[in-house]
Amino acid sequence: MLQAQQTYPRLLGDIGGTNARLAWASSPGAPLTDIARYRCADHGSLAAAIQSYLSEHGKQEGPRACGIGIANPVTGDEVKMTNHHWSFSISQLKRELAVEQLAVVNDFTALALSLPALGPQDLLPIGGGVASTGEAMAVLGPGTGLGVSGLLPAPGGGYLPVAGEGGHSTLAANDEREAAVIEHLRKRFGHVSAERVLSGPGLVNLYEAVTALSAQVGSHLDPSEIVEKARQAGDPHCEEAIDLFCRFLGSFAGNVALTLGARGGVYIGGGIAPRLLPELWASRFRERFEGKGRFQSYLAQIPCLLINAAVSPALIGASRALEIERYRCPDH
Repeated sequence: MLQAQQTYPRLLGDIGGTNARLAWASSPGAPLTDIARYRCADHGSLAAAIQSYLSEHGKQEGPRACGIGIANPVTGDEVKMTNHHWSFSISQLKRELAVEQLAVVNDFTALALSLPALGPQDLLPIGGGVASTGEAMAVLGPGTGLGVSGLLPAPGGGYLPVAGEGGHSTLAANDEREAAVIEHLRKRFGHVSAERVLSGPGLVNLYEAVTALSAQVGSHLDPSEIVEKARQAGDPHCEEAIDLFCRFLGSFAGNVALTLGARGGVYIGGGIAPRLLPELWASRFRERFEGKGRFQSYLAQIPCLLINAAVSPALIGASRALEIERYRCPDH
């Protein structure tokens, strides 16, 4: 088995349903370089996107190891993305890339692995107390889908990541209006998961639901247009969609915090929340996070921190996954 220092240079990837972010790590502790973003729709496969990256950045010799965080469950050799058409065999990808080590993990497992490396400059507080050192940490994030993971303290020090699909757990209502919205979505989708509202497509679902419940026909808007109409035109349906998004996000984040006992903090990533920072600060997000009856005082001490790093932290986590044996594709 290769030692960690022998697995450089490394190619690192953060693969979402919309974009693939790739980067290069030349040596242990060196900053990531040649960071690039590719639209997944522009490439037929993950391997094709990687080959484009290596060609465009003059990496003819290729990496010795590759770490990939991907927006999908990773439960075996075959990976088929939920929110995109890419699918691949991990062992075959390892052969195609001719790397000595390959680790493929869920993108939020990768994000969780990066949490200890984040500094104050990478985080924006959204209420709460001070994180407790050495305690469990939770991470969730709405983007193309809704990712959920965490870090649990390991015996003897350090942390172990949690790999799950909490974004597909059933969404709950806290009042009659939320119940009406969920009922509308239930008739449309059957099962209403948290991801059905806490994602880019979910914001659209919320807008369409509140418009329908008002017996009006709404426009066909994408998430950025909903935000723009709420801010610039004061569109009441767009405003309510964003308000509901923030409330549901607070309730869900509080559920995750209770489930993991995340006294080390709840971290919010993904591509949607940073764009809604003013609305989150002004919303009932924190009230709903803490609104768990007898456990309000427990949750009041837990900080919520928005990840706002210049470089995707999941790339760092993908590199760290290469150092955890159970995530590495076997050498043979």
